[in-house]
Amino acid sequence: MSATVDQMKNAMKINDWVSLQESFDKINKQLEKVMRVTESDKVPTLYIKALVMLEDFLSQALANKDAKKKMSSSNAKALNSMKQKLKKNNKQYEDLINKYREHPESEEEGDEDEEMEEDEDSGSEFEEDPSKIAMRSDSEEDEEDGEDREDSAAEAGGGWEKKMSKKDKLMDKQFMKDPSEITWDTVNKKFKEIVAVRGRKGTGRIEQVEQLTFLTRVAKTPAQKLEILFSVVSAQFDVNPSLSGHMPINVWKKCVQNMLVILDILVQHSNILVDDVVEPEENETQKGADYKGTIRVWGNLVAFLERIDVEFFKSLQCIDPHTREYVERLRDEPLFLVLAQNVQDYLERVGDFKAASKVALRRVELIYYKPQEVYDAMKNLAEQTEDTENGESEAGEEPRVEESRGPPAFVVTPEVVPRKPTFPENSRTLMDILVSLIYNHGDERTKARAMLCDIYHHAILDEFSTARDLLLMSHLQDNVQHMDISTQILFNRAMAQLGLCAFRVGLIAEGHGCLSELYSGGRVKELLAQGVSQSRYHEKTPEQERIERRRQMPYHMHINLELLEGVHLICAMLLEVPNMAANTHDAKRKVISKTFRRLLEVSERQTFTGPPENVRDHVMAATRALSKGDFQKAFDVIKSLDFWKLLRNREDVLEMLRAKIKEEALRTYLFTYSLSYNTLSLDQLTKMFDLSETLTHSIISKMMVMEELHASWDQPTRCIVFHDVEHTRLQALSFQLTDKLTILAENNERAYEAKIGGGGLDLPLRRRDGQDYAGAASGGGKWQDNFSFSQGRQGGVRTGYGVGGRPLGPGSSAGTFSRDRGGQSRGTGGYSGGYQSTRYQDAAYGRTAYQTSSAVRGSQMDTSTRMVSLNRGVRA
Repeated sequence: MSATVDQMKNAMKINDWVSLQESFDKINKQLEKVMRVTESDKVPTLYIKALVMLEDFLSQALANKDAKKKMSSSNAKALNSMKQKLKKNNKQYEDLINKYREHPESEEEGDEDEEMEEDEDSGSEFEEDPSKIAMRSDSEEDEEDGEDREDSAAEAGGGWEKKMSKKDKLMDKQFMKDPSEITWDTVNKKFKEIVAVRGRKGTGRIEQVEQLTFLTRVAKTPAQKLEILFSVVSAQFDVNPSLSGHMPINVWKKCVQNMLVILDILVQHSNILVDDVVEPEENETQKGADYKGTIRVWGNLVAFLERIDVEFFKSLQCIDPHTREYVERLRDEPLFLVLAQNVQDYLERVGDFKAASKVALRRVELIYYKPQEVYDAMKNLAEQTEDTENGESEAGEEPRVEESRGPPAFVVTPEVVPRKPTFPENSRTLMDILVSLIYNHGDERTKARAMLCDIYHHAILDEFSTARDLLLMSHLQDNVQHMDISTQILFNRAMAQLGLCAFRVGLIAEGHGCLSELYSGGRVKELLAQGVSQSRYHEKTPEQERIERRRQMPYHMHINLELLEGVHLICAMLLEVPNMAANTHDAKRKVISKTFRRLLEVSERQTFTGPPENVRDHVMAATRALSKGDFQKAFDVIKSLDFWKLLRNREDVLEMLRAKIKEEALRTYLFTYSLSYNTLSLDQLTKMFDLSETLTHSIISKMMVMEELHASWDQPTRCIVFHDVEHTRLQALSFQLTDKLTILAENNERAYEAKIGGGGLDLPLRRRDGQDYAGAASGGGKWQDNFSFSQGRQGGVRTGYGVGGRPLGPGSSAGTFSRDRGGQSRGTGGYSGGYQSTRYQDAAYGRTAYQTSSAVRGSQMDTSTRMVSLNRGVRA
């Protein structure tokens, strides 16, 4: 209003009645707004002064006939219009105008005081709004300005008290009464008014939070305080309206403290029930603490908790992970965990187990990726009482300032729920407790996510067999492509961790099986949500990029991509090098890893091969050494990689890797040079590859049994006698035709069986008698029976297809033999690494039923991609 009056004065100086008319309309609108906001009947003196000034100026203008004649038509029209408007308007303020004309000096002094107050109010509102500074974290300049303002305010206000705004004064005036005078109706009316303006343009978000917080202190009943607290938490969520930013950290901490107070009230007054389905009655919260019946209050604890978790997650996404601020933010994890633990305990106490399972999932998602050492560190942090108390004092600093004004809280809420989380000794125990609750009471999505978190956690604890069994039993890989994007990302992360676990425990084929799908498309970063991949062929829209950035994993949850790539390529090397040596004449027919072959071809095409620089160069250098049988050089090159320091049991893994390289070097040597020997001494091979006699004998015997090596033992001389077996072109083509006919016949049988519902056909022995591992595991009545996943069954009989609907290829049966194109007969039942008589099915591994170690090399690998594509979900 003051600014508008100044504009009117300027217009008077140049006799601009058009501007005066606009300013007059503007000041009338501002008067309405001021009267509505201040809820006062008294008209501001500034407005009366403006009316008197306009009246006098109008009289002068009308008296000056010559000036009126010289006016432009628009100005003269505005003058006549103002004459009528002012006359009509001033009638209602006639008494105040006359009073002002009698005593202008005293009124002007009061007016100046009011003007000063208004200026100070607007200044204080500008300074006391830290959220606006926090929300503009996108621009560093704004942050610096905000810090300068805060510093200057702190320096200037060392011995000064903060001047309250008009609204605060009004709140104090309204509620600084005797407690007996403040009624439930008074508080409820004010509460409804504040809630009604929520979300309107021009409503200060921080100011609204402060007003609601003040109302919690004057609430007359526990139910009313609870109702207002729910609105306080909702208003705190409104402080950050954008999807890209995050809630200011100090507001987040206050929000958690408010949730804990809500739980205190609910635990203390067990007759109060929180529900968001049934709308409570108008005067429900008027019932006091002595009321014994059920009091219903609208609210949703789970939704609020999930929003707090989302804001915590978003803050970790936005903060630079290489700063101290990120580490400080991570220290707030126990604060969220204690809230989640208390909410879960309360929900279990009231019997709402479905909601409790959702809260348990939030706790699982904060625990599942932590190794035992990190879990212990978090447990120790939570148990440090001094740090916790400091954190509480920081979070409660501002409320204490508010407590200095206004009456003491009418409804005192003691701290009933614990403020420190309790952790079992090891993370596995906590995970077991939480996931068992989810499996019993959760919905399908909650169960699926909990299962994937459980698999991930077992994998980081090197419990491969348990993690693998859980994955096969749950059949998650069948339907994961129909789940939401975040669950698909979690599935990819679990598969990556499962592959690393298999490698650490020495299961090379399984490790490669898990990781090969990730690397088949070359979009590992995107699949694991650890970065945004750029493609030359199709550009993403800004909206797609924003969506993708919002689903990125925080930095501390990342899986090291160098380690992942190194493990994948090492596994591929150990499988592919002997495979290429065994199929030198037809190497392209049987490819285990297309990614590895492609990299090897690129490496071989290079004219000059320099010293290795990255992970790929190191593995290619090791491959060249291994293909010549030089195991020591291959191991030294692999060992020189930097990522081994990331492994907990580094020495054991390197020792295992050395043994595997020696074994594969022996196999490669025999495949490559068998045609150059008539006989070969066992002692010579033992010395050459630094292996024990027993192990060397075992490896060579398996190769003979699998008919990969055409030779026999001469026991007296302890030598291998090689047989020169050369097949004619006709024989090789015959074997190839036999293989294709076998595949065709089995496919026909399966298609016919699926059509008629199964049962009566004379199926191969492996499908009639043996049941696959996944089928056997899923028969135990576990939670997966609740899933609506398709298991590929017709009429209760398995159709014989592998998971994902692919027919099993030849060589995948137990105890059967077939011949490859080169005429060598191969079998898959002689050595299956402890999985005899079972078929290891897993569509997530992307293969037909396969056995470990040597059996994998004898089986056909289905390399079709089953890894989840996130682009499809984005376009949809």
